[in-house]
Amino acid sequence: MENKAKAMASLLAIVVVIGLSVQGTMAHPCGNTFFSALVQLLPCRASVAPFSPIPPNEACCNAVRVLGQPCLCVLVNGPPISGVDRSLAMQLPEKCSVNFEPCI
Repeated sequence: MENKAKAMASLLAIVVVIGLSVQGTMAHPCGNTFFSALVQLLPCRASVAPFSPIPPNEACCNAVRVLGQPCLCVLVNGPPISGVDRSLAMQLPEKCSVNFEPCI
């Protein structure tokens, strides 16, 4: 249990550092909310971990819907996020039955 708490704290720290370092450099409307977009997608972390067979849960799908396609694409096309498989992240809208245009 303690190892899981440490791993979660480490993941959150990585997300914070990436969010803060990228937040000021994004030229997209979601740029000034990059960190909050990452935080909103925390319910999806199990579904986007490398080699994860876990489908997105209801909380994840709700987060994807609220986030919206433009902001999801900023995250998917942005800098690498440790512990996130971009291919799996790009599949979230389809797996959640959300009708988003594909990210380019």
